[in-house]
Amino acid sequence: MSTHKSLAKSAGIIGLGISVSRILGFARDVVIAAIFGTSLPFQAFVVAFRIPNLLRDLVGEGAANAAFVPVLSAYAATKTKEEYWELVRVILNGMLVVLAGVTALGVLLTPAIVALIAPGFVKDPEMFALTVKLTRWMFPYIFLVGLTAYTTGVLNSLKLFGATSFSQPLWNIAFIAAALFLCPVMKVPVMGLAIGILAGGFLQLLVQLPPLAARGLGFPRLDRFRHPASREIGKLLLPRAIGSSIYQLNVLVDTVLASLSGIVGEGAVAAIYYSNRLWMLPLAVFSTAISQAMLPTLSEHAVKKDMENFKKTLSFSLRSVFFITIPAAVGLMVLSTTIVRALFERGSFDSYSTQITSSALFYFSVGLCSYAGAKVMVSAFYSLKDTVTPVKNALFAFLLNAVLNVTLMFPMKVGGLALATSLASVFNFFSLFFLLRRKIGPLGGREITVSFLKALLPGLIMGAFLLWLDSALHLKPLLRISVIIPAGIISFLAACLIFDVKEFKGFMKWIFRRS
Repeated sequence: MSTHKSLAKSAGIIGLGISVSRILGFARDVVIAAIFGTSLPFQAFVVAFRIPNLLRDLVGEGAANAAFVPVLSAYAATKTKEEYWELVRVILNGMLVVLAGVTALGVLLTPAIVALIAPGFVKDPEMFALTVKLTRWMFPYIFLVGLTAYTTGVLNSLKLFGATSFSQPLWNIAFIAAALFLCPVMKVPVMGLAIGILAGGFLQLLVQLPPLAARGLGFPRLDRFRHPASREIGKLLLPRAIGSSIYQLNVLVDTVLASLSGIVGEGAVAAIYYSNRLWMLPLAVFSTAISQAMLPTLSEHAVKKDMENFKKTLSFSLRSVFFITIPAAVGLMVLSTTIVRALFERGSFDSYSTQITSSALFYFSVGLCSYAGAKVMVSAFYSLKDTVTPVKNALFAFLLNAVLNVTLMFPMKVGGLALATSLASVFNFFSLFFLLRRKIGPLGGREITVSFLKALLPGLIMGAFLLWLDSALHLKPLLRISVIIPAGIISFLAACLIFDVKEFKGFMKWIFRRS
């Protein structure tokens, strides 16, 4: 099987799992929006969950994808089975100790952490106390999700994506069950969501253990913590964790500033949460799937010093990501209010909630393509075992986001916070692209640019069509988007056919082959 076909197949498996998870995620968000809306208890939950979510990138998923996968992939390709599993066991021992320490420290320091993350809550003792309680309940999620990230890294290094892709839907199922059955019967309803997160984290880990046990991973013995390759992983770990957390750090800054309701308005913390759930859908399904699937392949090319195929795989990944995210970004911008109203406006989620959430969604979508492209570029750097360059770039992007946040939040409220994140992601992508070009030579920039522009034109045509159709149809919101979104997809694909977009032709050939 060719590299591109293998990559597409792996990305398809990952994308299918993420798609199922995101569909369930929408069901989850619809349920909690109806129950809590943008109320103060739900804002306390969002802030409380933001803290373990940030640490998840710092000690969990970020570390696994960049520090584990390249080294483990090289070991799987060049060493014996016994040597590979010995390294896997040493890494597990280290992860258990680190995760236990981080969790215990987080529980102890929760009040100080909450005061730092949400300074706007300190003046409301009841709100502050609820946020602290929720945070302490959810800190053990770090331990569970860190181990899940470890098992994901091991399975991905073996190019086994099935169990890892379908573990996330279990988390959503547990969360939905908690919202429906625990929240209504608890004295403090929002506490049911915290319990749901812990249950979901346990299920995510549990589903990935059988395929690992079947291939040779036994029970941890905590008898060995040193290994020649583990030192290499340690060198990759810290900068990779910081670099991969750039999105979470940006969202963290957004959360801090959104808690200042006197400046950005009431409900901004919840509006950022809901809008993130929507614009992250195409990013998670396609960009994450492709970047996760390409990392082992790029790592193999890097080990063999096959830069020609390395560049071809990178170019293919970028062009594929842009082909998908351009129409997604245009559609989310044009239909931001219609989508938010259709999905969330019921129960406690009123018209004001729709207004502030759709504003954030519109401006977040401006940076969708660049953020997706940056995820691919970061994977390319890490496959070369260069974790320093992305970290430096991420820090510059983070500082730019903070400055733009403070500048734009006064005139644009919550929309300014979202636009700042988008502009920072544009800077992040272009600087990463030019830095990699300087490192390994031309990356086929002309071909990527032509491909982008060819997909952009059908995207703009689709956007104009969606504007007209949205104003012409007089249907209930949910029925309206059920008609508009498929019509928009058809119009985009038709325009791609007319303008001879290469990625569309490749996609259609793949469909017919599968048929």
